[in-house]
Amino acid sequence: MTARILLRTPRDPFVPADAHTVLRKNLIANNVGNLVFAQATHRILSRHDVKIVPGRSMPRRRDVYRSKLGYYDHYVLPLANAFRPAFASHLEQLTTAIRAMKAPVTVLGVGAQAPLDGEAKAKTRALAPLVRKFVSAVLDNGPSIGVRGEYTRDYLASLGFGDEHIRIIGCPSLFWDGPELPTLRPVPELHRNSPIAVTVSPYVREMGPILTRTLRRHPNATYFAQDHQTLSLMLGEPYRFPRAGKRAPTRPNHLAFREDRTVFCLDPKVWFDELSHYDFAFGTRIHGTIAALLAGTPAVLLAHDSRTLELAEFFELPYQLITDVSPRVHVNELASQADWSGYEQGHQARWGVFEAFLNEHALRHAFSPGGNAAGFDARLAAAGFPPPVRTAPAVAASASPAAR
Repeated sequence: MTARILLRTPRDPFVPADAHTVLRKNLIANNVGNLVFAQATHRILSRHDVKIVPGRSMPRRRDVYRSKLGYYDHYVLPLANAFRPAFASHLEQLTTAIRAMKAPVTVLGVGAQAPLDGEAKAKTRALAPLVRKFVSAVLDNGPSIGVRGEYTRDYLASLGFGDEHIRIIGCPSLFWDGPELPTLRPVPELHRNSPIAVTVSPYVREMGPILTRTLRRHPNATYFAQDHQTLSLMLGEPYRFPRAGKRAPTRPNHLAFREDRTVFCLDPKVWFDELSHYDFAFGTRIHGTIAALLAGTPAVLLAHDSRTLELAEFFELPYQLITDVSPRVHVNELASQADWSGYEQGHQARWGVFEAFLNEHALRHAFSPGGNAAGFDARLAAAGFPPPVRTAPAVAASASPAAR
């Protein structure tokens, strides 16, 4: 008998979409990093005896209705930093849908969010009643909830949820290959012409000067953009995000756009393929860092808040706190101080924790008898995804050569 799993995901992983469609329909849920953990979950659960139905970010009424009729055997939600004020309305909708569903529910890798000092802001503290309702709804439909790391575990404990219900499992993205990890290429001696990949959270003000200096020092350095607003800018539309730093890549005259040194990959497969040609990657984006590692490219995270920090600590990723990094930092400094041994050597144990969580939820995976990760890969290979988006000629032409 084939089991049906409804999977929360921004889009069907096997259906290509061009950049304008992605932008118009927001098929990346604001950040292409969301596709990495969503597709990783799809691959992890791919089996010959399972049909995975890609749902939307919010369950449709028909999905809830079908669940009541027994059409779905499971509802799986890979999540990121969902316990934050900006996600409150979505969290409320998810809570309502989960309460209405009759299928078991599994949440993979949900996280809280706070500054690096861990002190939640007033708006975040005000979320507590809603978070309690969401977690309670999940636990009414399943034995436990999977969280990103210790910070989120402690946050839920402060709301009254005990260890018997909370499992620290990290993020599904780094279990793309189950018990295995892609082999990391050794970091070569980095020189002026080395290909360097940089990720930037435009609202992290410290990254503006770091990106600009890196682009000037290394002619083959590239900014790998991820957010919806930057895709809009690259396609010739205005950038709308008031919190961006003054020196962030948010205007057409920024060096990253003026010299056509920005790429935007619309799909994880294209992203991994593109990153495989780089010697080193660094920046503030946690899934940009993970994408590089999945491509075999050594990467260092510049952690800027609790959500990035707790994942780096759980997976033993090499990181530095953005508050400790000089605006003049050189890539050689970051690479020479990085140690990937814990990340590599601890993976089997972390996979064991993740696998035990799946077993607890009666979810069989692709890396056990009957698994079909190869089928997932074959469908991706046949999909024909578009190449990375580059800066539109009109955007580059509008930039002032003298601007910095």
